[in-house]
Amino acid sequence: MEETRREEETLEPASNELNFEKALGRLEQIVRQLESGNVPLDELMKLYEEGEELIRFCNDKLSSAKAKVTVVREEDGKLTFSEFNE
Repeated sequence: MEETRREEETLEPASNELNFEKALGRLEQIVRQLESGNVPLDELMKLYEEGEELIRFCNDKLSSAKAKVTVVREEDGKLTFSEFNE
């Protein structure tokens, strides 16, 4: 039963339903599982690989969002627009 539940909780990055929030939530689940220390080696490797894919997915989403952000500033009563820079 637990194995079935784990499969249902898994979201593949290729899924059309995956968004940043779901990917981050799944990544948090994976971290909790790995930190528990109760994961067999084969499953640990699968979870680690899934985590790597989710990290890439989230980083891509964040990079895309940063590229779209425009900073608006008011200087001397005039609005200026510039790209977001960390």
